[in-house]
Amino acid sequence: MQSRLKIGIISYRSNPHCGGQGVYVRNLSRALTDLGHHVEVIAGPPDPLLVGNAKLTMLPTLDLYNPNDLFRTPKLHELTDPVNMIEWLGVSSMGYPEPLTFGMRAERYLTDKLRGYDIIHDNQCLAYGILSLSKRLPVTATIHHPMTVDRRIAVQSTKSVFKKMKHLRWYSFIGMQKYVARRLQKIITVSDFSKQDISREFGIPEQRFVTVPNGINTELFHPLEHIKRESNRVIVTNSADTPLKGLYYLLHAIKGISKERSIKLVVIGAPKQNGGIEKVIRNLDLKDIVEFTGRIDDDRFIEEYAKATVAVVPSLYEGFGLPVGEAMACRIPVICTTGGALPEVAGDAAKIVPTADANALKNSIISLLDNPAECERMANAGYERVMKNYTWEMTGIRTVQAYRDIIANYR
Repeated sequence: MQSRLKIGIISYRSNPHCGGQGVYVRNLSRALTDLGHHVEVIAGPPDPLLVGNAKLTMLPTLDLYNPNDLFRTPKLHELTDPVNMIEWLGVSSMGYPEPLTFGMRAERYLTDKLRGYDIIHDNQCLAYGILSLSKRLPVTATIHHPMTVDRRIAVQSTKSVFKKMKHLRWYSFIGMQKYVARRLQKIITVSDFSKQDISREFGIPEQRFVTVPNGINTELFHPLEHIKRESNRVIVTNSADTPLKGLYYLLHAIKGISKERSIKLVVIGAPKQNGGIEKVIRNLDLKDIVEFTGRIDDDRFIEEYAKATVAVVPSLYEGFGLPVGEAMACRIPVICTTGGALPEVAGDAAKIVPTADANALKNSIISLLDNPAECERMANAGYERVMKNYTWEMTGIRTVQAYRDIIANYR
């Protein structure tokens, strides 16, 4: 019987309600403890709301991205800490210093505690402090997808030179992440597509990666047979105003459909106030067709899935694509794009269309709305695919095997 591992997971910003990194650390830590391993999650705000038996250590930061006190001015006594000063200066100059500064904080916290861990697992912080730790004990990192893609799409999405420069400044941490990633012994990633993209974008040989697909929380995402599915109701879960998520194209598709039939689009979450998505909705006169749920609890979330006729994932790029798996786990037919790893996750259980193509989205939605039998076939195929390939228990087992290989090679 193999020994239990003592695992430290570093996660600098893991919002449990928004973003794949938060979902990842929350569910992976539980899967690892369910397998009998000792896990400590070392996190920055917001609270990742862990489930299971993992220990949570929250490291204090300035938390300048807290939506309840956004970009606050630190108190003078806070700036006596050099790391806080670096963080504040970075944010003040339109950068994103959190990966750098959280790496410093994590190294400071762990320096005299390293004997308590068999391995440290970094959740895409990729800071110099993480690299320093790797000289003293086995360290691996999960890279969900290369942030160079986010940067490229953000820069291309605007004609304003100022906004282009602003995006470049925001993503200036990528140079550090490339430097650190190239020097880690082994990197975990969540799809073969991401492996190939990270290898090319970061200049790292593919043999240095191990692919461990994400799981889907099937305790949360599951069919609700007692709720009747409504007609002509489309659901999308990526309400972010960031161009990467492709909501702009889905809104144009919905506008086209509304000229031919009754249609309802339910968007889980809320748009940025006075942001680009609100502007598109006004310009297309979609306010009576598009419903934003705002932040909702888990029960309401799966009820919205159960009522939907079809789920759409219009992203331009995803390193894995949790919304595809979550919809499939709820036995909902899915339309997704060719963006990143989405076809890899969906397999033959979803309808796949080109990225940034509102007309293709429109035609695919109409074709499913007009074919209930095909909807039922796809819904069942998607559910079976998730249960066979994408549970967090499987992810935990594969991750532990990667840990053991890294530890063996390090010694």
